[in-house]
Amino acid sequence: MEMMKRYFYTAFVLLLVAVGAKAQSAREIQMNIKCPASRSGISPELVSIKWSTLLAKNANLISKEFVVVDQNGAELPYQLEYKGSTEVQNLLVPLSVAAGKSIMLKIRPGKPAPIISKVYGRYVPERKDDFAWENDRIAFRMYGKALESTNENAYGIDVWAKRTDKMILDKWYKTGDYHADHGDGLDYYSVGFTLGAGDIAPYVGEQIGFSKNYRKWKILDNGPLRFSFQLDYDEWQVAGMPVRVTKIYTLDAGSQLNRVDATFHFSNNENMLPIVVGIVKRKEPGVISMADQSGIISYWEPEHGDDGILGVGTITLQNSVSIETDTHLLQKAIAKNGVSLSYYTGAAWNKAGVITNAEEWLNYLQAFKKTITSPLIITIK
Repeated sequence: MEMMKRYFYTAFVLLLVAVGAKAQSAREIQMNIKCPASRSGISPELVSIKWSTLLAKNANLISKEFVVVDQNGAELPYQLEYKGSTEVQNLLVPLSVAAGKSIMLKIRPGKPAPIISKVYGRYVPERKDDFAWENDRIAFRMYGKALESTNENAYGIDVWAKRTDKMILDKWYKTGDYHADHGDGLDYYSVGFTLGAGDIAPYVGEQIGFSKNYRKWKILDNGPLRFSFQLDYDEWQVAGMPVRVTKIYTLDAGSQLNRVDATFHFSNNENMLPIVVGIVKRKEPGVISMADQSGIISYWEPEHGDDGILGVGTITLQNSVSIETDTHLLQKAIAKNGVSLSYYTGAAWNKAGVITNAEEWLNYLQAFKKTITSPLIITIK
């Protein structure tokens, strides 16, 4: 009899534990997202919410077994960001919140709807070690070691002009016919031995200390809403000092700009290194906007015949000084040894029909910087 009582007691306890666990896993998480009034209009962005904060609200939250819905019950797409780790770091959700307004999101159990990826990138060994990446707006590439032994060698960031929201890198590389526009865009941007569309390099004695092309690559996150990867460079000499750099690039769906996190390693008495973020300047006149206090370079290039016009821009977050040379538009700042330095760079093509003139491009860059300096306020319940 006593054994029977113990049996039923144990079964009852286990039932309570199971019910409690199920209730915990089914519990909704509410998130209030407020846009600061200091912004203007509506700025679409990919909101990052720390996964550890969500787990603190619901320890049984399991990736890919929940949905995110807005205040009207409509499901929103999302991505789990790993940043190269084996553990989830952040929940990424695309949002558009008007300045001074708030919206409520909920996380609840469910199977999320499939998402068509809006970002893509890969190492391209069939084209001399290129590393190329894109989203639904624009595309870019960096050059690898194999290109150095050719007469095509170049240094900085390259831009591929797109006017489709589809992923085109594999198609263009397969045909090799991407210097002519067949309806979805083309590559006409000229980089050469320059920083191209917003690369970063040491700047000592008023000289840019160009590295060689990247040596190692690693994909950190592979969509569907954010693509990020790391490039490592061999050590090179800058005014007699050995320098090494690692760069992490992050491109979100719907964005014209990459985030770049560059970490320089060097050794000098100050543990500080002057650097520049720069854009190659064309010989023909374009529309230039650059001011020290804004941290923004906006460059609306001269028209390139029937190919159209590219706007190229950078946003630096550190105190910087604007410099215009015969070949570059530069923002000069200071890098600390072993400390990541972040900035943004990217482009827009007028034939894509989203940003079509210099004023719109500058406005885009200014609004984008506001999303960085006045971030959304997230309250989790």
